[in-house]
Amino acid sequence: MRPLRIGNFSGFYGDRSDALREMLTGGEVDVLTGDYLAELTMLILGRDRLKDPCAGYARTFLRQLEDCLGLARERGVRIVTNAGGLNPAGLAERIRESADRLGIPVRVAHVEGDDLAAARPGTLAAHAYLGGFGIAACLRAGADVVITGRVTDAALVTGPAAAHFGWTPTEYDRLAGAVVAGHVLECGTQATGGNYAFFGEGDVRRPGFPLAEIHADGSSVVTKHPGTGGFVDTGTVTAQLLYETGGARYAGPDVTARLDTVRLRRDGPDRVRIEGVRGEAPPPALKVGLNRLGGFRNEVVFVLTGLDIEAKAALVREQLDGHLAKSPPQEVRWELVRTDRADADTEETASALLRLVVRDPDEQVVGRALSGAAVELALASYPGFHVLSPPGKGAPYGVFEDVYVPHGDVNHRAVLHDGRRIPVPAPQETRSLDAVPPPPLPEPLPPGPTRRAPLGLVAGARSGDKGGNANVGVWARSDEAWRWLAHTLTTERFRQLLPETRELPVTRHPLPNLRALNFVVDGILGAGVAAQARFDPQAKALGEWLRSRHLDIPETLL
Repeated sequence: MRPLRIGNFSGFYGDRSDALREMLTGGEVDVLTGDYLAELTMLILGRDRLKDPCAGYARTFLRQLEDCLGLARERGVRIVTNAGGLNPAGLAERIRESADRLGIPVRVAHVEGDDLAAARPGTLAAHAYLGGFGIAACLRAGADVVITGRVTDAALVTGPAAAHFGWTPTEYDRLAGAVVAGHVLECGTQATGGNYAFFGEGDVRRPGFPLAEIHADGSSVVTKHPGTGGFVDTGTVTAQLLYETGGARYAGPDVTARLDTVRLRRDGPDRVRIEGVRGEAPPPALKVGLNRLGGFRNEVVFVLTGLDIEAKAALVREQLDGHLAKSPPQEVRWELVRTDRADADTEETASALLRLVVRDPDEQVVGRALSGAAVELALASYPGFHVLSPPGKGAPYGVFEDVYVPHGDVNHRAVLHDGRRIPVPAPQETRSLDAVPPPPLPEPLPPGPTRRAPLGLVAGARSGDKGGNANVGVWARSDEAWRWLAHTLTTERFRQLLPETRELPVTRHPLPNLRALNFVVDGILGAGVAAQARFDPQAKALGEWLRSRHLDIPETLL
């Protein structure tokens, strides 16, 4: 049986609007998938639905599809997307209306059952992460377009693969192979050189979107359309495999994929083969993402220029602290960022930034009273007083939390294009997520001369967020570098290099097949991205910070 060619045209809500047309016209493809739902996106869509009960889906997708629906129909390309967000039925109906208006015959189905908000009062959104078999049921019944709400990102690939090849729910190795391919595709151009540690090795000004050739045994080849920008190699695929993952067991609602079994090899220009993936029964519980409003926040950034930076910061802090003491916010954070340089030749490079962030359940506590106090200091504080932008009223912020429920608590259903509702049964087999025993490490490099240099000269990294936690995947580019990295970058050394992590739980997961170490840092992001607890709230650059840190590296590797 020929492979199934599945492409991606969106990695987030706001991705390139012309990507769907580019993927439809750039080469052969059978199914196109679009991923729109990050944790923050669910909060955004929840707030949309508060204003309009008919909203709650990714409106940009509807515009993309209207432009390309006829083309997709003409070429026989099916489209599967989680752009339905909090309202997949509503988006499916809007698509039918658009198709009728355009005179394009199209069968639109959707998947439902993920929305658990009714059982979670006080949440803006409470959604279980569903698997791919609802999507598969829609496709097997002839759907041209399948709209979902909160499914796992990889389910957008496992569903079409299961439908095409007729996989059953217990064919774990095949499903796990599709999960790994889906994880590589889900963030779009991150698999083709976007956000890549060694971006200088190709032209990444406009990376093309990736696609995977899925085979009946679950193996795949990741590639892209000919003539598109960016590049695909084992490094770009490794980076994406490590993104937002944890240990060797990568759990999902259909299958647990064993990341420690993944093998990558070059299969030609811009082609990487993924094979050897083993799968296990899924865990007994489904993850549920809860989004709620956490309160209100406000922020003021003071610019401190020239001499006496520390004294200037101390003065304005003392002035504002006196005001804050009258009605103390629940949380007050000051951070001095020393971007200034001595004897600078521009005013901007002579300046440091002092950031004040306050949070409280009461909008009034962090609102205009605070911003007014900051503005009143304009003529009564440190020399050169100014702020980056005028402070305003308090803005709401969100909090993300994940909980787990039994599979049977979720009524997973495929709603076919003719209105029939097909129940999707819960898995009959499950397996708990026990820790995998540590794998054997390679022999360390023999002793030799070293040089103080940045880690990034010999290793790549990619980092990301999962709720309040962050992961940093680090991989070596050669067997020799792996022999050094595996023994050098311990959890203790990781904490030394990234002092923000010193007081937090850090877990190291070696993945020798990928020559990689995956570090999970618990709690570094507070209550999640929407809470904006740190400078980089999604930990997107945590890996690049690590790569910039200096340590003693064997000269043979440099």
